[in-house]
Amino acid sequence: MTSAGLRERKKAATRAAIGVAAWRLAVERGPDRVRVEDIAEEAGVSRRTFHNYFATKEEAMASMALDRAERICAALLARPAQEPLADALGQLFVAEYATRNVPDESLRAAVRRAASNPGMMGAVERAMLATEAPLAQAIADRTGTDASRDLYPNLAAAAAVSALRATIEFWLNASGTPPSLRDMLARAIAETVPAAPSRPTVKEAQDGA
Repeated sequence: MTSAGLRERKKAATRAAIGVAAWRLAVERGPDRVRVEDIAEEAGVSRRTFHNYFATKEEAMASMALDRAERICAALLARPAQEPLADALGQLFVAEYATRNVPDESLRAAVRRAASNPGMMGAVERAMLATEAPLAQAIADRTGTDASRDLYPNLAAAAAVSALRATIEFWLNASGTPPSLRDMLARAIAETVPAAPSRPTVKEAQDGA
């Protein structure tokens, strides 16, 4: 591995460590009781290093959403080409957002505590919106469409992210004990993400003209 590649891996690892530390402290203490200094100490970095990666603590707390999106995009391209897109996305989103390692009620309580901070939720909202473009590109690569010329990959990405947001919001605010987040999220994406077009795409039509 080249020195440049090693540096990039170290930078990515440092960014991830800060993001995980920020989220963990927000869950344990509540976002308002966490300072940048606390996050830096938890991650084993200086305050200056923290600010090399994030402008605010809320941005750091929300960074896991962007990291999840990167993993989803990479994993999507590695899945079998014949697998329906909605099935593939359902499994990938469930794997990232509804882990079996944390009971639903514990996860629900943790996310509720984090959601009590408007600044943090604004950062999470921006992070979710920022995932649409790279996801659309990954869908385009998988389906042979062009995200700059075809509506489909953009529509499918927006549908998946919207299904995620709506499911989590419902799950957080539902009275009583809601259904399993895993089951709800898989179903929401399956029912929302449109199938790949069977007719020629705009790209194919223009290329064939």
